[in-house]
Amino acid sequence: MNAAVVERASTPVAAKPATPPWLEEVANIWREVLSASTLQDLPYKIETNRSGQIVMSPAKNIHGAYQSAIAQLLVTKLGGRTITECAIATPQGVKVADVAWAAQAFFDQHSYADPYAVAPEICVEIKSPSNARPELLAKVRLYLDAGAREVWVVSEEGKVEFFDATGQIEKSSYGVDVPPLK
Repeated sequence: MNAAVVERASTPVAAKPATPPWLEEVANIWREVLSASTLQDLPYKIETNRSGQIVMSPAKNIHGAYQSAIAQLLVTKLGGRTITECAIATPQGVKVADVAWAAQAFFDQHSYADPYAVAPEICVEIKSPSNARPELLAKVRLYLDAGAREVWVVSEEGKVEFFDATGQIEKSSYGVDVPPLK
């Protein structure tokens, strides 16, 4: 790993200076969802929308395989930690990144809060058949606005697109080369 990547990866993501007014409401709704016994064994990814309604997306096995491959690649190349199904509070409700990576400093600061008020450094969305491109791009913006430094979007064919605050970028600035996943 080159020195610039090590320095960037070890720099903690700064917490936002002021708590946004929607954060506590979004976090309270999420805690209710997590504690609902009727939702414990659903075979779906659960998120909430701006109104606090539950949004569910069924996942295919290939989706899980991509999650595993990306998580393993990130830890191997960058160290730090990954979380699959990472809950992040946004003004549009709690969104759940399929994979999130952060340096140890992020976990030292935020532990395993549910949901995170600040996004981990890299958030990854894996497209499901039910995801429309505009929906994925909206999530990219939400994660970046929440503090992610990069968002990766994996197509159903296993191709990865990279985004940062400037928009789509050709490759990850973290120096991680992602081979075709399929």
